[in-house]
Formats: sequence, C-alpha cells, structure tokens
Amino acid sequence: MPAPSLTLATLTAPSKDWDDFVRARAHASVYLLGGWAQLGQDVFGHPAYFIEGRNESGALAGVLPLVRQKSLLFGDSLTSVPFFNYGGALADTIEHTRALMEQARSLALSLGCRYLEFRDTRELPGDWRVRTDKVTLLLDLPESFEVLAKKLGAKLRSQVKRAEREKHAVRVGGRELLGDFYTVFAHNMRDLGTPVYPLRFFEAIFDRFAGYCQIVVIDGDAGPSAAGFLIIANGRAEIPWAACLPEAKRLGFNMKLYWEVLSAVMRRGCSVFDFGRSTVDAGTYKFKLQWGAAPRQLYWHRWERKAAAAQPEAPAREGRLMHYATTVWKRLPLPVANRLGPLVSGSLPW
Repeated sequence: MPAPSLTLATLTAPSKDWDDFVRARAHASVYLLGGWAQLGQDVFGHPAYFIEGRNESGALAGVLPLVRQKSLLFGDSLTSVPFFNYGGALADTIEHTRALMEQARSLALSLGCRYLEFRDTRELPGDWRVRTDKVTLLLDLPESFEVLAKKLGAKLRSQVKRAEREKHAVRVGGRELLGDFYTVFAHNMRDLGTPVYPLRFFEAIFDRFAGYCQIVVIDGDAGPSAAGFLIIANGRAEIPWAACLPEAKRLGFNMKLYWEVLSAVMRRGCSVFDFGRSTVDAGTYKFKLQWGAAPRQLYWHRWERKAAAAQPEAPAREGRLMHYATTVWKRLPLPVANRLGPLVSGSLPW
C-alpha cells in the first residue's frame, strides 16, 4: 500500500523535476536519470514508464524508471533499468521505496508482464525473490596513478609492458572514437555468442549524455584492437562495455586497455572505478580481481507472475536455450552477426 502522505503516479515521460531529484542525491545511480530509460524508446521502441511519488506539498519524494521488453525466449517484462547494471527505486525512506515498488508490481500485473525486476545494490524488505548471482567489482582509486601502479604489483605491470613492446597507440576521446570502439565491440560480441547492440544505441547515449561518456581505444598494427566505453559521474567511473580482439589479447592489449582506462579516469578526478558486473569465479570476475577490485553484492529484486516459476538464479529451460543460441551465434560469419544482432539485442534481458 502507498506510504502515508505519498501520492503515486505512473507516467510515460519523466516530470521536469525528475532529474533534479536524482542529481540532488549523491548516492543515486546516474542511470536513474530519465533519459536512460528513454533510450529504450529511442532505439528499440520499448515503452518506458516513470513512477513518481509526491509528498503533501507536491514535491517529489521518490522515482522509479521502468522499461518494458518483449522477446520470444524471455517473454514480457518490466525492468529498472535494462541495458545497464543499476536501477530500482530512489526515495529517502524505505516506506516510500516500497510504495514505488508496489506501484510497479501493480503496473506489471495490469500490463500482463511475465516478470518485474529491480537492479538494486542493497537488499530490501518485501516478498520479492532476490537474484544474488551477480556482483560488481569496485576499485578505490588513490591520489595518483603512480601510487596505483605500485599497488597493482610487478606481475600485472609486466603484462602491460608486454603490450607496450608492440607497435601501438592510445586514443582517449568522445564521440569521434565511437566507430572504432564499435568495430572492436561488435567483433568481440560475436565471439562471445551474444547479439550486439546497434551502433545507434551508443549514438543515442552520446546524444543524451555526452558529458558523461568517454572512450579509450588502443590501436595495433591493423588498427583498433581494444576499446572501452566509460560512463563517468559523481567521481565514479564505470566501464559497461570493453572489448579486445583475440589476436590483440594474446599480445596483452586487454591489460593495456585497462591500464590506460584507469589513467584516464584518474585524470578526470575519479575516486572509484567500477569494473561492472560479473558472475563470481567466472573468467571476467578473476580478471577484474587482479586489478585490486573488491566484489560488492548486487540484489536484483524480482516478481514473477507464476508462483511456481523457476528460481531466478537457475532458470533451467532458459539456460539450455541460451546455451544453444550462444553456441550457434559464435559460428556466424561476422557480417551476418553484425546484421542480425541489432535486430534482436534490444529484447534481451542484459
């Protein structure tokens, strides 16, 4: 039930004071700004919903962005926020947070959604199923890159030096590097067996949030060989997307990429680096640990329409289908994967 003195509304666009409310709370994820949910509309045509709660004076007291996705494999869902690692309700009290989440549950029921998911960083009360199969890895950054380099240790520095012995160039910039980033990223996604987002997805991010974005590209003999896309806000840098070509990885360019990324974000004055989410003990998890990152548990709260649905940590049928689809996708010729990927990637629950 709504918390006392809180008036709830479900809108199809964020109110004018939505973003001011989010920016006024230093702990709030940048992905709670209204424009991130609207990316799903801009690029994929997914409906976005904006649940807000106002107090007796009419001032915002809580916000919750949601995006609706449909796919043959995963069905009809509402997520806060898909495509990114963080979302959920933002309010100053637990009572208001719960009220926003219950309003979202009512919306999911009325729309006929199969499930509803909030990508939270803390566990919240209520009868929600909680996915705990993912963690993010955070690195506190010291006062200088020189200090960080010493902390990273001789073994890691030697791996970076291995790449530096190869002919290479480092470029740090913005939208002008997007095409080179995408070339590496699309190739890497095919190799992982994952449909790639369309280039216009990243263009739309720059259209709305250029001030938060930075790209780092490592060039080898054959051109762009490794690249990372950074989101920087409130002294915190996150790398949602990073890629390295197989032949460049053997030369240590993946290590060189993260070395240059850390240097770049420290020049921007960041105090925390977010390596992004991983499954514990997976290859990416171990890769991030070697940089000194510490795991932080993620809590993805979930409601499912069918009470007998599989536990979200191990949806067996979906897992088998995804394994088969991934195996097939890895075998596609790169031009075919790059043509087909943008047609389906927007409906997947990444």
